[in-house]
Amino acid sequence: MIRDDGTLPARLHPVLVRDHQFPTAGFGRRGLDPREVRRFLIRVALELASLHQEVTRLTGENTRLKRLLRDRRSAQANRPPC
Repeated sequence: MIRDDGTLPARLHPVLVRDHQFPTAGFGRRGLDPREVRRFLIRVALELASLHQEVTRLTGENTRLKRLLRDRRSAQANRPPC
């Protein structure tokens, strides 16, 4: 989502979702059930935390595999011709 000024909002993190405060409805108006909103925010925060952990794990695995591939190519390049 792009803001009106053309910039991107800060990356969404679990703590931002968990701590988000919804404004209350004005006097005489019906609003959202705060418990349901909180339950949803916690669910979203847990999902984001899980996704962030998975991205971190996959980034590390990707780095490890790239290093392994580079080392194998280097070993093959340094091997004497048959």
